[in-house]
Amino acid sequence: MKISYKKLWKMLIDKDLRKLDLQKIAGISSTSVAKLSKGENVNTDILVKICKALDCDTSDIMEIDRTAQEGDEARRGD
Repeated sequence: MKISYKKLWKMLIDKDLRKLDLQKIAGISSTSVAKLSKGENVNTDILVKICKALDCDTSDIMEIDRTAQEGDEARRGD
């Protein structure tokens, strides 16, 4: 299963914020922002910090990318 953070990046654009701004207001590390940028897994504590900083819910910043999941399974032969 792959998680997409496209909603987060769109929200940052809508709020006229940069990734560095997110890092500062949410109190998260540059490593966490890099992981989010690459669509990698992050700790739920990081997601909660982001949601508190942006006054939103996790469903507002992420979603399951079902098309990527299907493609990954096909490549693995699952």
